[in-house]
Amino acid sequence: MIRTDRPLVLGSASPRRRQILGDLGIPLLQRPGHSDETQRSGEGPHAFLERVAEGKLAGVLPLVAGESFAGVIVADTIVVVDDEILGKPSDATDAVRLLGRIVGRTHTVYTRYLIAKADAADQIACARTVRTEVTMRAASRDEVEAYARTGEGLDKAGAYAAQGIGAFLIARIEGSYTNVVGLPACEVVEDLCRVGLLERYP
Repeated sequence: MIRTDRPLVLGSASPRRRQILGDLGIPLLQRPGHSDETQRSGEGPHAFLERVAEGKLAGVLPLVAGESFAGVIVADTIVVVDDEILGKPSDATDAVRLLGRIVGRTHTVYTRYLIAKADAADQIACARTVRTEVTMRAASRDEVEAYARTGEGLDKAGAYAAQGIGAFLIARIEGSYTNVVGLPACEVVEDLCRVGLLERYP
């Protein structure tokens, strides 16, 4: 059971995931697990997500050996359009290119997360992929370039932040908003309760 002295390990360096779980009042220990996030030849979005999430879980377990914790959660989020994964931009020019793929249309955000319990940390207690549809309004080249220059989206898949300035581009979200930010809060709490890491919530 998650407690202050037995926190949930967040196997991610993401400040956004940390904030989502922290805002839920869940005691956390942040230990980023790393995985090869290079898409392989012929690897589709779902296969990519599954591999990367499993790699992150395997990467974080050695980091928490000997520590007191209740469970581990890892996650990976991707932006998909035309069945193609849009990664993080390499620079502002690349951000303009990526944004040009998604403004004026709908794209899909997938987050896959895995939960493991401390007493069987090498086994996956829960695996779920959550899907959200994001529709962006049409935007001029000047708007896209100005947004790219803010630098906000340079470390984010799809080159935008739904929780920041990038919200000015978002016309509609169908599904979990926090999923677009990086972790679907509703589903995570539901699964933490289901696997016995939270007795009840709130």
